[in-house]
Amino acid sequence: MDTLTLSQSDVQSYNENGYLVVEGLLDAEFVDRFVEYEAQPKPDGWRQNLRNHASDDMWRQVSNNPQVTAIVEQLSGGRPHIVQTMYMEKPPAGNSNVGGAGVALHQDLHYLPCDPPNLIACWIALTDTDAENGGLCVVPGSHDVDKLHTTHRNRNTADHDSWEIEYLMRDRDGKEWTEKMYSFEIDGLRKEDVVRLTVPKGGGVFFGGKTIHGSFANRSIDRYRRAIATHYVPEGTWVFRDDVQKTVPAF
Repeated sequence: MDTLTLSQSDVQSYNENGYLVVEGLLDAEFVDRFVEYEAQPKPDGWRQNLRNHASDDMWRQVSNNPQVTAIVEQLSGGRPHIVQTMYMEKPPAGNSNVGGAGVALHQDLHYLPCDPPNLIACWIALTDTDAENGGLCVVPGSHDVDKLHTTHRNRNTADHDSWEIEYLMRDRDGKEWTEKMYSFEIDGLRKEDVVRLTVPKGGGVFFGGKTIHGSFANRSIDRYRRAIATHYVPEGTWVFRDDVQKTVPAF
């Protein structure tokens, strides 16, 4: 497969809207193998972490994929380094009204502050995804403002779980502190501004750290929604969170 290069209109669309949908990043055969690999029984004590790309070849084939990293480099203007990787699976609703919960709408820089603030993510669909089965949502143009104000945590609902985690932070000079992060609701966010994307299996969405995004619950009867997300920063960027501070070159 030849490495993808974005057209000038693609780059312009990304710069104007804060996100870009690109189909055909991963071929269907590899996607099936990855999903099967993730479904294998895990050893006792195993837990998913955010740095599987640093030690697991299957994960590296996604995070270091030449199609993906070439686009990240083109959009960010620097050699990409991997910050974290995440696998997300939502079971279908079946006979219930709702299946797996989504992720409350947010901006990634709230959770992954960095200097300069040039974080970029690639979210890849491992099944066909749409509004019904809890596909990715974005707010076009939301990247044009700074981090938006949040006044309260979101409550547990059928669509979104509420959570809170405390992280160790460290700056370039070695100063350390702890910071409590939690799921939240963004003030003034209007329902009509949220666009629910349709992304086919193997396709992906690139978006910046200030672009508002998230998802809602899987309300399909029998369709899983699976996805993997990788966050990147250009070489030389400082990531403040200790648990993902050691970035890995993507190539």
